[in-house]
Amino acid sequence: MLFFVATSVILVYLLRWLPAPTTAFMVYRHYEDLIDDFSYKPIQYQWVGRKKISQNACAAVIASEDQQFYQHFGFDLQSIRSAINAYINGGRRLRGASTISQQVAKNLFLTPSKSFIRKGLEVWFTLLIELLWSKERILVVYLNIAEFGDHLFGIEAASQHYFGIPAKNLSRSQAAVLAATLPNPMRLRVAHPSNYVVRRQNWILRQMRNQGGLPD
Repeated sequence: MLFFVATSVILVYLLRWLPAPTTAFMVYRHYEDLIDDFSYKPIQYQWVGRKKISQNACAAVIASEDQQFYQHFGFDLQSIRSAINAYINGGRRLRGASTISQQVAKNLFLTPSKSFIRKGLEVWFTLLIELLWSKERILVVYLNIAEFGDHLFGIEAASQHYFGIPAKNLSRSQAAVLAATLPNPMRLRVAHPSNYVVRRQNWILRQMRNQGGLPD
């Protein structure tokens, strides 16, 4: 246990500055390939720093995924309570209320399996991330490791793949449609957006206008 705690603290601390060479979720994608048809499909992934990411991309994912990002310490307790209440009052399944910090913890360090142990690890890594990283670093890592399509990870790879431009040149509309596919880009497509994706894109654009600029 002490070895795990020390190792995880050191790893998270180093990733405060170092680019993530890969993630647990990317490795899991390769595992799925092998299980499905013994194939190997390369991951499209290119790390970029904050200065090479459009402000529009930052605003879009906050509007879409976690509007209390700068107010909470890793967990949006209000959203969690709302999700539980909705489930108790007749919801068919418990609606997700994951923050950007939680999604970074899951994608970076954990596989998609569901168990109490995995949930405990998610809480642990989320707290470490919030303690050791700045909010800007959490956002940069999230944008770099989020999945935007089949074996397509990170805002730079997505920008190049879908629009043929670097991430720093993303428009508000382009950033919003990318954010609209999160967190299920395998079903919600950027290239051929459904009516739902278009409606969600427009909702995100309205939220971006309402939230104004990002904190320094």
